[in-house]
Amino acid sequence: MSDRFRVLVIDDDPGVRDYMEALVSRQGYEVFAVADGEQALASLQETRPDLVTLDVVLPGMDGLATLGQLKKLIPDVPVVMLSGHGQARNIVEAMRLGASDFLRKPFEVEELELAFQKALEKRALKQEVQRLRDRVRSETEMLLMCGDNVLMKEVRDVIEQVASTDITVLVRGESGTGKELVARTVFQLSDRRERAFVKVNCAALPSELLESELFGFEKGAFTGAQKRKLGKFEYADRGTIFLDEISEMHPNLQAKLLQVLQDGVFSRLGGEGDVQVDTRVIAATNRNLEEAVADGSFREDLYYRINVVTITVPPLRDRKDSIPMLVDHFLGKNNDQYKKNVEHLSPETMNVFMRYHWPGNVRELENMVRRMVVLGSEQSVLDEIASRSSQEKREQEPTDLLDLEALGVDFSSGDGIDLKAISRRAAQVAEKRVIERVLGQTRWNRKEAAKQLQISYKALLYKMKENGLSEGR
Repeated sequence: MSDRFRVLVIDDDPGVRDYMEALVSRQGYEVFAVADGEQALASLQETRPDLVTLDVVLPGMDGLATLGQLKKLIPDVPVVMLSGHGQARNIVEAMRLGASDFLRKPFEVEELELAFQKALEKRALKQEVQRLRDRVRSETEMLLMCGDNVLMKEVRDVIEQVASTDITVLVRGESGTGKELVARTVFQLSDRRERAFVKVNCAALPSELLESELFGFEKGAFTGAQKRKLGKFEYADRGTIFLDEISEMHPNLQAKLLQVLQDGVFSRLGGEGDVQVDTRVIAATNRNLEEAVADGSFREDLYYRINVVTITVPPLRDRKDSIPMLVDHFLGKNNDQYKKNVEHLSPETMNVFMRYHWPGNVRELENMVRRMVVLGSEQSVLDEIASRSSQEKREQEPTDLLDLEALGVDFSSGDGIDLKAISRRAAQVAEKRVIERVLGQTRWNRKEAAKQLQISYKALLYKMKENGLSEGR
């Protein structure tokens, strides 16, 4: 069976059918064509298309009637209407019946390509929303509903209050606490839940690429821009966009985002006209935005615009009553995924889990449960937790910094004490311990550690070498 998208062309003109077959095939799609609505409906018994082009004027059952029947039989398949007349009432009726687009004949090749791209990407987004809906519901219950923790009750209360509005929401919390899940819950409880939920990780792309990802670009906007590309804001029109790690967005791009939040208007890269969208924005960050505003890396006006309602997700160490039920949930989920049968964890492991402080939060808990399910053993996880706990205990003990002999201080020699040299050695010892601890907290992710230490990646590598620090030490 072909992995290519299948396009059903419905048109009574043999010349148009031949033209469409040639054109659509050149675009890489598998195409089959029929002359009228009756043949189209009959063909669905043998082949299910991924996309349909439908002429408005057809013999017998006209295009609008055929559209109505198609949407009953294959409601999730996008239909692009084609017409040589383009009467307003036909366009309105086609859109009411569920058409994804309406093109007037004769159309440019690029118009058809864009209509296909837009229809298929919107369909993919809808399928993703549908696929995640049940999973989000069950994970939401585990994350938000288990336990009687007062902090989680506050989270639940705020979600319920703001979900049905269009207000901008800022979700704050440490990495791994479940900020995206909170955003999806707000979306699922909102009036926009039948529309798209579009996630954009603002830390994953350079500023230039992030701008084209969010707002799209016109053909010829830059080298390599062979055709128009719609941005994520357009795909999220009448839906919701989730801007994860919004604090990592470049200040120049923050200004453009502010305009969208205020006016619902932006322009594509290389575009002359404005694009109007109705998109709800949910943002998330694990950084202190107030500090980012103070040091100039985050615009103050954007901060006040997104900080309308804040949902702060507490770390797992502050809601440990959730751990037993989360463990049960992750066991069931991973047993199903990996075809295993780990029914429960030992009392020893659960006791360790309840004492552990979980720097990686719910994500770390899920990863540890997954590892135990896959390996069929709890020991490697217990060893890892014991090793981390021992290292952190050693780091918290007042050793080198208070050990004057280790710093070269000898009161019995009668010689003078070089206070400046001692200060330099003490600073080096402190620097080494801080770097070592941050590397441990980030699991030796040097890029993340450099960010937390507020130094460049190259400077961190130099200091690690200078202090004899390596991952295998």
